[in-house]
Amino acid sequence: MSQTTSPEYDYEVAVVGGGPAGASAGVFCAREGLETVVFDRGRSSLKRCAHLENYPGFPAGIDVGTLYDLLHDHVERAGCPIVPDMVESLRRPDAGDGFVVDLQDGEPVTARRVVAATRYDGSYMRGLDDEDAMFETTEHDGETTESFDRGYPNHDGTTPVPDLYVASPSEGSQQAIVAAGRGARVARKVITDARVDAGWWPAVAEGVDWVRREAELDDEWDDRETWGEWFDEYYGEDAPVDVDSDRYQRVRAAVLDDRLSSYIGPDERASRAEAGQERLASHLDPEAVVAGCDGRELLDAMDDDVIAAHLDGEAGPLGVNADGE
Repeated sequence: MSQTTSPEYDYEVAVVGGGPAGASAGVFCAREGLETVVFDRGRSSLKRCAHLENYPGFPAGIDVGTLYDLLHDHVERAGCPIVPDMVESLRRPDAGDGFVVDLQDGEPVTARRVVAATRYDGSYMRGLDDEDAMFETTEHDGETTESFDRGYPNHDGTTPVPDLYVASPSEGSQQAIVAAGRGARVARKVITDARVDAGWWPAVAEGVDWVRREAELDDEWDDRETWGEWFDEYYGEDAPVDVDSDRYQRVRAAVLDDRLSSYIGPDERASRAEAGQERLASHLDPEAVVAGCDGRELLDAMDDDVIAAHLDGEAGPLGVNADGE
């Protein structure tokens, strides 16, 4: 269901932090159609890692710089801008819901919802709730330190502060893949809440984001009327509104649109597979690929123009030309 941002806010969702948790949250929210922004210019625990060896999909591991570039490329391709600025504080506006996001360099922006996704620092959330609830004090070697209480958010990322969600720091998010999963889970809750605000009811608001093979649709399920009967059977009886109401019909139509658009045919599948390979290849270092024992197979997946430009000395490691373009 495509969402639109209220004119009262610059963004529907502001994500603080661009590591695995923040990038994952940004991708999910942006793909839902929520106007989303990621702010990323702080300390990153991922960048402190020498080499990441347990992130699925990279059998020999992956250097952190490449993974970081891939994460941010994915976020931006989903339609979510990444702003290289540090969030100094969050505060409530004088009236109404939402947040004012104060930035170190840029002008403040407003957001309907905020996802905190910074691994180490939660100080920018001070003032949104009682500090004894949000922060904990610890003593070590005679020194007293105060840090964000990782037990403060609920399992789904919600907090006592309405519309504030925490993906990180949180308990159990020390590993990059765990943090990415946490960001996705929290984003799903953000999407559910946004749908409820748009008139959906909880039973139908928890959707999925995936595409399926068109061949899975037989003649019966290729018909929108069949999907409508399915919706009425599963959600109509317990719906909190009358099935003939505009609200019910609007939500029903949105759900059917989502379901039917999630099926793609073989040509579209092939096109997306090719685009995915080319996008991935654009992040590979041609010198490292050529030097590898499987270099020829990897080169087949890379864009021919990029490889040719590199071999001619016209491109750098990531396929940029001498002018940096």
